[in-house]
Amino acid sequence: MIETMNRQSQNVETQEARDHAEGRVTRAMENQVAKLPSDLWLWAALGSMGVSLFLKMNSRKEDSMFVGQWAAPLLLIGVYNKLVKVAGSDRISR
Repeated sequence: MIETMNRQSQNVETQEARDHAEGRVTRAMENQVAKLPSDLWLWAALGSMGVSLFLKMNSRKEDSMFVGQWAAPLLLIGVYNKLVKVAGSDRISR
């Protein structure tokens, strides 16, 4: 009885995983991005802040604002990258 319930539970979880599986393009992108070191995104964000400061000090306000706004997306990509590496993007492979 317990074995039957466990098997049914596993079937439900497997079906749910299939229903919410990632597409081929997402999987391919995640495989490539996961090869990059996680701290790359942190350094890129810090670099964009540094370049923004440099531009601001050289009276290039609009360029400074443009480059400075890259920091948040770079950090978000870094968080996503870390999650994919730690937890994986899919629970099953098709």
